[in-house]
Amino acid sequence: MTKVLITGGAGFIGSNFIRLLCRERDYAVLNLDALTYAGNLESLKDVEGDPKYSFLRADIADAEAVEEVFASAKPDLVVHFAAESHVDRSVLDATAFVRTNVLGTQVLLDASRRHAVRRFVHVSTDEVYGSLGAEGKFSEVSPIRPNSPYSASKAGSDFLVRAAFHTHGFETLITRCSNNYGPYQFPEKLIPLMILNAIEGKELPVYGDGRNVRDWIHVEDHNRAVLRVLEEGRPGEVYNIGGNSERENLEVVNAILEAVGASSDLIRFVKDRPGHDRRYAIDATKIREELGWEPSRGFEEGLAATVEWYRENLSWCERVRSGAYREYYDRQYGDRLS
Repeated sequence: MTKVLITGGAGFIGSNFIRLLCRERDYAVLNLDALTYAGNLESLKDVEGDPKYSFLRADIADAEAVEEVFASAKPDLVVHFAAESHVDRSVLDATAFVRTNVLGTQVLLDASRRHAVRRFVHVSTDEVYGSLGAEGKFSEVSPIRPNSPYSASKAGSDFLVRAAFHTHGFETLITRCSNNYGPYQFPEKLIPLMILNAIEGKELPVYGDGRNVRDWIHVEDHNRAVLRVLEEGRPGEVYNIGGNSERENLEVVNAILEAVGASSDLIRFVKDRPGHDRRYAIDATKIREELGWEPSRGFEEGLAATVEWYRENLSWCERVRSGAYREYYDRQYGDRLS
């Protein structure tokens, strides 16, 4: 059975990817996660009984721990989601972003090459391209111009993955995706934060004038694209993944208020964050034409389903916000895992 190592599999996108693999593929799935603040094993309770799934706690920047994982697990494929990913946190202190996103990626590349991994997919972000004006979209050949410490660290990891292919002939691929939304997203991100605040009648903080534009994609559409790249993509290539759903932040917030049935009086404009890119938009022509992928869920449909998911999973959200979710690892695994 083919073994797939997923880094960051307890995070938002990674946990949804693991769920997709367990549901639709006959792969042995190993979830490697350090369980930092955004890693939540409760998000994977529904797959813990699957014999194809296993979990190991380790920090990707710890070369010795990673070597032990690769030596024992002997993965055939690696899909690298693990990253420090919240822009606001990177503005306050970029150290963890450099350590995890840059050093951690190189540690994984070195271990993968030593242990003859067949293919390495690096999941990156459209933020490495910087900011767009009113027109145009990012393509795979757009210049890399990151504007935040987070996006700079992801650009650095992209270049290391590219170098592994061109220097060592190691079979790597890079995906760069637009903004994700959907179930199990950490509540500090825009859409879940606004949903939960609206449900609770709290103020909805909106940066600047609220006119920043993002291209939104449902997490399942994103993960199906990553899976297509893993199985069919051309080595050494970059594939942009987008949802064809450009929306101003204020438009997204108002749509959430309408879905929840809350008043727009809850909106509070706050000081913009430093380095806040004005607009992102993805040209996904390459992955559509080469691999036959395109998003299947429109934004309105996806947002309605996401609002409903958070309504039905308020206890999960409360455990995340209170920090109680961190107890799950010890309760579930105890001394069985280091």
